Amino acid sequence: MRAVIQRVRHAGVDVDARTTGAIEQGLMVLVGVAPDDTQTRADKMLHKLLGLRVFSDEAGKMNLNVQQVEGGLLLVPQFTLMANTTKGLRPGFDGAAPPAHGEALFDYLVAQARHAWPYVATGEFGADMQVSLLNDGPVTFIVKT
Repeated sequence: MRAVIQRVRHAGVDVDARTTGAIEQGLMVLVGVAPDDTQTRADKMLHKLLGLRVFSDEAGKMNLNVQQVEGGLLLVPQFTLMANTTKGLRPGFDGAAPPAHGEALFDYLVAQARHAWPYVATGEFGADMQVSLLNDGPVTFIVKT
């Protein structure tokens, strides 16, 4: 799995002019799934998302995780994260999981996240989504499991 994690002041996802998910302070996470990804990798990703210390403590150091600041997680499926851009100018998507596998693993990640933390919102798998956010910092990380 691959994720682009952004610390946000707020973020939301709309599909066909309806909001499918929104959070205030927290992490907006674009999630890409590879063909060989497993539930074990999804569990590792969730552990990283909940534990990553990217929020400032009282001394101004990035020392707190999303749970410690009672922030939200906005999980957005993003198959284009798995694109191969090394040759030519047209991205190749052989590195992305087939839709059924990608959706199943994304749904598993969401279910596990909701079991572990009450503030979880999502985009919609396979939909044309409009994502808006206010990046705080900016603070952005790429994580692979």
